[in-house]
Amino acid sequence: MKALLAQLTGIYGPSGKEEAVRQAIQQEIRDYVDEIHEDIMGNLIAVKKSSSLSGKKIMLAAHMDQIGLIVTNIDENGFLRFSNIGGVSPFNVMHRRVVFQNGVTGAVSFETELEDIKKLRLNKMYIDIGAASREQAKKLVQIGDVAVYHGPMAESGDRYFGCAMDDRAGCAVLIETVKTIKDSPNELVFVFTVQEEVGLRGARTSSYAINPDIGISVDVTLTGDTPKSRPMAVNLGDGPAVKVKDASLICHPQVKNLMIQRAEEAGIPYQLEVLEAGGTDSGAIHLSREGVPSGVISIPCRYVHSAHEMVDKNDLENAVRLLTRILENEIHIPGL
Repeated sequence: MKALLAQLTGIYGPSGKEEAVRQAIQQEIRDYVDEIHEDIMGNLIAVKKSSSLSGKKIMLAAHMDQIGLIVTNIDENGFLRFSNIGGVSPFNVMHRRVVFQNGVTGAVSFETELEDIKKLRLNKMYIDIGAASREQAKKLVQIGDVAVYHGPMAESGDRYFGCAMDDRAGCAVLIETVKTIKDSPNELVFVFTVQEEVGLRGARTSSYAINPDIGISVDVTLTGDTPKSRPMAVNLGDGPAVKVKDASLICHPQVKNLMIQRAEEAGIPYQLEVLEAGGTDSGAIHLSREGVPSGVISIPCRYVHSAHEMVDKNDLENAVRLLTRILENEIHIPGL
């Protein structure tokens, strides 16, 4: 899992430019699925066919994209003004190193005449790529180019930290699940989605086309275990979280209860999660067509949307165990 996660988090892939991530994932799973293709939006869809005629069609989703900084203007001195792709905090990005798709790197800073750091906004910030003029900068970067955090994954004990854990950690869990499951009574449709960070867009279109019986997404969630953090009953290392609610959905009670039941049967540690802000691909899946019973397995993650998102090895491995346990058994939900 460590090598896979290091590979995935090191790939450039902001919203709308996920092709390199998609190619890497396809290489990892193509020998473990019955069908694999890319749809119009760029979602990677892989199918493990059912061994039973009575099984359910289950959509599993994890998003490939990461947040980024899109260039909006280049001033006469070669400094790049930018806007956000997804949820970018000016405090998280301040004085960070970023990289563009072509390999050009830069440092993010802010206008020093700012009197109150609490009033820092993205429109008071810039990217310095070392250019001395607009003309020199334009030879390296164009308007509309997107930069992402730059830096390799690191580890400390069972903790991994780096950029793009949101949601390459979820992608890694799905990849390992694809490889682990040998047989299932259900038709499993694994979807590695695009443009989640800008509105759950890939999940919205792919779920409409797939028309699943059940939807499960795997994404990161916040924790409440750091000094003076906002109170939240999720701790790093205490197991994957079974989502109850976030801003994009209230999880279907039968799907939530199924996750809890399977975890308890197998002795897999788990936590219950209520996320006050933010959403996941299941927020789009559950509203597809006439509605899809949906839930979420969440990976606890500190410092989400920063350059040093932190996850725990055991949470990742237990997420694979839980997801495998769910998918290898028949699923009975009243009304389906």
